[in-house]
Amino acid sequence: MDGARRNLVGLDRGEFAAAVAEIGEKPFRAKQLWHWVYHQGATDFEAMTTMAKPLRARLAERFEIRRPAVTTVQTSQDRSRKWLLRFDDGNEVETVFIPEEDRGALCVSSQVGCTLKCSFCHTGTQVLVRNLTAPEIVGQLMLARDSYGEWPSPGGDRLLSNIVLMGMGEPLYNYEAVAKALRIVMDNEGIAISKRRITLSTAGLVPLMRRCGEELGVNLAVSLHAARDDLRDELVPLNRKYPLAELMAACRDYPGANNARRITFEYVMLKGVNDSPADARQLVRLVQGIPAKFNLIPFNKWPGAAYECSPAPAIQKFSAILNENGLSAPIRVPRGRDILAACGQLKSESERVRKSGRDTRSVAAVDESSATMP
Repeated sequence: MDGARRNLVGLDRGEFAAAVAEIGEKPFRAKQLWHWVYHQGATDFEAMTTMAKPLRARLAERFEIRRPAVTTVQTSQDRSRKWLLRFDDGNEVETVFIPEEDRGALCVSSQVGCTLKCSFCHTGTQVLVRNLTAPEIVGQLMLARDSYGEWPSPGGDRLLSNIVLMGMGEPLYNYEAVAKALRIVMDNEGIAISKRRITLSTAGLVPLMRRCGEELGVNLAVSLHAARDDLRDELVPLNRKYPLAELMAACRDYPGANNARRITFEYVMLKGVNDSPADARQLVRLVQGIPAKFNLIPFNKWPGAAYECSPAPAIQKFSAILNENGLSAPIRVPRGRDILAACGQLKSESERVRKSGRDTRSVAAVDESSATMP
């Protein structure tokens, strides 16, 4: 609305420069402001003690530093944490942090809902409402940093050490906003998370994969789940547009992929569907020539799912076949199941914002919501 203050979270360096110019300040103020917002994690202009009080007051009149609103927070028995976040238009997404002993990964959403309709994924039962903006993507990380008290951005180890774009949505369908957000996150004078600690997961949007590698240089994960086109067409409908031959060619050509930075193939284990020894051997042939590793994901049940998780012995045998052929294939330990925060379970029942422009409240029961995590 008219007169509303502009949120600085999610603005890039050029926009920070424009913001200080807007109030008649010199360019060096943009660098100071950037430091306070993205390095110190300040949410109040009064905390910016390197600036004079009159300047702080003028900034506060025109701008704000705001994270997404938190609807609910849940913490799992295994210490995983899930936030249900609400945006200005009433739509909601979830963000999940999965801790390890001395580090952890934050699973970030890129869209409200999803267009992909993967048959095994809870998010696929929710329609795409809209893309998230760069402020909404960056805001998820900043809110998590707030929650764990990890400001200012430390130079050494941090608990929130990694980011995975594996939450709601297909990141490459929202490439511009995702790219802008990741550039902000990777800036060494701000949040400063290295591209080597960021993984973007795609279901196989082939035309944008190379651009992602060239422009962002982040790690790539591919939601594969099948070694032949007929089955993948059923599990991951995007395969009908970009079949396996095209997807594997894009993986072979992904900039920066090598034995030190292998492409991760995510493979959900579905009982009697894709878990046979023949499937494993076919996978070996499929990824030949690609610096690859597998992440075998026991299927996490969600209400109404048509699939069952493969038995543990079948998963172990599948992993062994891949290992015997020189492919790392660890079996992911499910995390956050007690709060429905395990892989493939994410869903927030956000309604479409109607053309009338009214504020559409999201309907998202806590016990029906969950989020994807690696």
